Amino acid sequence: MNEKNKNLLIRIVSAVVLLPVVLFLLWKGGVYSAVLLGLAAAACASEYYIITLKGLSPAAWVGIVLAGAMPFLPLRGPETVGQIAFWVTAGYFFFAWTYHLIRGPLPEAPVRSAQLITGFLYGGVGLTALSALRMLPDGMAWVICALVITWANDTVAYFAGRFLGRHKLYVEVSPNKTWEGFFGGLVGSVGGMFIARAGFFPELTVMDCVFTGIAGGILGPIGDLCESMLKRAYGVKDSGKLIPGHGGILDRIDALLFNAPLVFIYVQFIRHLL
Repeated sequence: MNEKNKNLLIRIVSAVVLLPVVLFLLWKGGVYSAVLLGLAAAACASEYYIITLKGLSPAAWVGIVLAGAMPFLPLRGPETVGQIAFWVTAGYFFFAWTYHLIRGPLPEAPVRSAQLITGFLYGGVGLTALSALRMLPDGMAWVICALVITWANDTVAYFAGRFLGRHKLYVEVSPNKTWEGFFGGLVGSVGGMFIARAGFFPELTVMDCVFTGIAGGILGPIGDLCESMLKRAYGVKDSGKLIPGHGGILDRIDALLFNAPLVFIYVQFIRHLL
């Protein structure tokens, strides 16, 4: 077996083992999904800090713990998330800057302080939104919709790009991505939502499918490109080695981190207006 096929086999085995566990914990909801998403948020923050700061300082560990705690906030009720998250973020903002003011190194202090805050938000915001989404009525169905939008986009974009791709999307960030893949993924996101509507969530309207499918088909690739930009800027191939054959957690959920807040905002604030 050559190296390429071996890596593909490892990827498939990892997905087959992990996916049922992830879906089961999300289905259980409550503290079960909060633990899953909290661990994932902490892992995202950790990978971000290792990439950008080349290690984990005491201040970075504080950011990791806070990012991991964020998905537990919706257990108090989705309506409390924004207020508590604001004060947590504000507190960590002042802590991060004060830490480097005292500990230095002073020439790098502003950048390192900003990286601490960004890593905490990168890890915490998207997965907290997914946790809050799970707490809503029909929450599990909406969580699956967020996953479907993301996964359908990624899958269809891959095959559209592979077989039809001619025009590069953003060579400086991701040389293999094409405009054909992007538009194929957009179709996949919308189509995935209509499949979800037909298969398990008949309460979805046509507008639900079209709006979230198009918005997720745009935001998801932006999330993917942003993570690629991060890795390219710091000269790393993968965000980590947590998932055999897949790299780090950021490598797997970069698009979901952008799509989960989109779906939550749509359900809570936009849907009733349309």
